[in-house]
Amino acid sequence: MTKKHTRKTPTKQKPSPREYSSQVVDGVERTPSRAMLRPVGFSDEDFKKPQIGIASTWSMVTPCNMHIDKLADAACEGADQAGGKGIIFNTISISDGISMGTEGMKYSLVSREVIADSIETVVGCQGYDGVVALGGCDKNMPGCMIGLARLNRPAIFVYGGTIMPGRYQGKNIDVVSTFEAVGAYAAKTIPLKEVKEIEKNAIPGPGSCGGMYTANTMASAIEALGMSLPNSSAQNAISKDKQQDCHASGAAVLKLLKKNIRPLDIMTKKAFENAITVVIALGGSTNAVLHLLAIAHACNIKLKLDDFTRIGKKVPVLADLKPSGRYMMSELIKIGGIQPLMKMLLDAGLLHGDCLTVTGKTLKENLKGVAPYPAKQDIIRALDAPIKKDSHLVVLYGNLAPAGAIAKISGKEGLSFTGKARVYNSEEQALQRILDGTVKKGDVIVVRYEGPKGGPGMREMLSPTSAVMGRGLGKDIALITDGRFSGGSHGFVVGHITPEAYVGGPLALVKNGDHITIDAKKRSISLHVSERELKTRLKNWKQPKPRYKRGVLAKYAKLVSSASEGAVTDKQL
Repeated sequence: MTKKHTRKTPTKQKPSPREYSSQVVDGVERTPSRAMLRPVGFSDEDFKKPQIGIASTWSMVTPCNMHIDKLADAACEGADQAGGKGIIFNTISISDGISMGTEGMKYSLVSREVIADSIETVVGCQGYDGVVALGGCDKNMPGCMIGLARLNRPAIFVYGGTIMPGRYQGKNIDVVSTFEAVGAYAAKTIPLKEVKEIEKNAIPGPGSCGGMYTANTMASAIEALGMSLPNSSAQNAISKDKQQDCHASGAAVLKLLKKNIRPLDIMTKKAFENAITVVIALGGSTNAVLHLLAIAHACNIKLKLDDFTRIGKKVPVLADLKPSGRYMMSELIKIGGIQPLMKMLLDAGLLHGDCLTVTGKTLKENLKGVAPYPAKQDIIRALDAPIKKDSHLVVLYGNLAPAGAIAKISGKEGLSFTGKARVYNSEEQALQRILDGTVKKGDVIVVRYEGPKGGPGMREMLSPTSAVMGRGLGKDIALITDGRFSGGSHGFVVGHITPEAYVGGPLALVKNGDHITIDAKKRSISLHVSERELKTRLKNWKQPKPRYKRGVLAKYAKLVSSASEGAVTDKQL
């Protein structure tokens, strides 16, 4: 009788924890490399350790990031004490809040790509085995995540933390208060002296803007993705908790190395669905749509606008947070942050509990011991008493946006709006006409040629939307654009209109006086002009000349994809 042989499937071997750094520092031929590293603090023992790149977005450009050098030190110390060798390096950071409403704002979304490229470049060149990335502002956070996804080395993201609220006349204020003060002054409802006092008191120190604006939205989304330690998104910038979070994150990367857990093991389609769910429940920024699409692209995950609609139909808005609500992130932190909210969503079957996270455990395991919110709190509503029963992030289609647009509809503005178009070819033109009273009740402000290619850079429209709110017209005017909105924007606003005007999208064909209808229930945005007339207008339309022919903005305009695809720069490569 012949003995039967069975073929065994070979066991997948874990790579060395020094998979990359060994190529840079091991062997006599790498003597020059070691010689270069000794002056920056390497000893003989350090060459035997996994090297952990600490990607810091520190700068004195903005309060969002001014404290991150200290956080990077804590993360480096955590990595060192866990048996690694931490190496801190920097990437850039820009400020949306400072550049808002100026030509400089065109660099904002561009910076996301620069940050991703720089992290990929440094880590890839230097052979770091793992990465801790620290971000504290709107674009450096998704920039970090895109870089980590491309590298796919054991990695973790750390949020720099939220700012404490400013105080004026017994009330909490923040950066959005300053923008709305400009509109209120234009409407003659407050004096210039009061504008100055709001300016002086709105931003008391380090940290990201204090409402559920883009920074806190993206921090929460990244935690829900599983790429941050539990509660990393809900800590004040200046706190012992945040210091401990950074130290623990440095150590956690060494555990990820040992277990060979990598970003693409964590950032699955289910994980992105979790992130979308948490963003909706928190009433988060429209920028989350753009950034999650871009991060998913870097992960080679097929995420689409329609996924936001599908998930949004069953997930309610539960958080009463600014800009459309009453509370600030620091107040949510006091009652437990987003972990109890995630536990609520998990228990209701709205989150995938089997998703792996940077703790090495599943989301369900991480949330097992999380206590509920205190009984007497009204920041986070119960699932059976939501602020809005479905998503505030509404994907619209129609003859004005054949490839989609994103509306931020809290419900307080109403669910539909019809008005006459008032067309402006730049944000500056629109802002001037809002402030001087040209824009009236019933108008639909059209701001075009501000898309990814047309701007270039897809500027945020916080200045015009805040001016509208400051003038008390939030329920009486709509604003639509192929640009985008700050997380601080609220009112009846529609952005990310695609195809954008610069490539001949229908937005380029709108004329003053055309009637436009935005219907959140039907998820539609319609220009009440016949198809025949639109074809005639398109024949007579000429594409504007490029605004930049050299430099980073010119390169960006050449490479960038549609906003409906995340405005990524490597789509066609």
